[in-house]
Amino acid sequence: MPKKKIVARLSSIHGNGVFADEPIRKGERIVRYKGTLRTHKEVDRMYGDQDENGHTFLFTLNDEYVIDANEGGNVARWINHSCDPNCESVTEENDKGKSHKDKVFIEAIRDIKPGEELTYNYGIVLEERYTPKLKKLWECRCGSKNCTGTMLQPKR
Repeated sequence: MPKKKIVARLSSIHGNGVFADEPIRKGERIVRYKGTLRTHKEVDRMYGDQDENGHTFLFTLNDEYVIDANEGGNVARWINHSCDPNCESVTEENDKGKSHKDKVFIEAIRDIKPGEELTYNYGIVLEERYTPKLKKLWECRCGSKNCTGTMLQPKR
């Protein structure tokens, strides 16, 4: 994967964001989402008692593991959510079935111009009922004309 020049800086969407420093073509793999690999049980034990604040660096890798970018995370943790994204997350499963070796990459779903903020749809689905309070907590600030107002996705 050739290194793409991307940079983290303040975002008009939320806090920090990641921006293209050079053109990125549709289909290009931009960055791997990195962090400490934890089981779902470990994540629940570590973060389960904390009040949710609509901000997370946890990325569900598969049924067994979560990538915790709070520790050992890279610039990918600063990529913001959008209802009209220019990127998507792609999980690359280990070809030997070793789920602890699966990886997540961020890839461009359209051409991206220098200076443009990188975004993807977080795809957050929670087990509990989506109350107005919960939707407000997970409020989307992407500003897209297609914005749903929340990062929460319809339950499957």
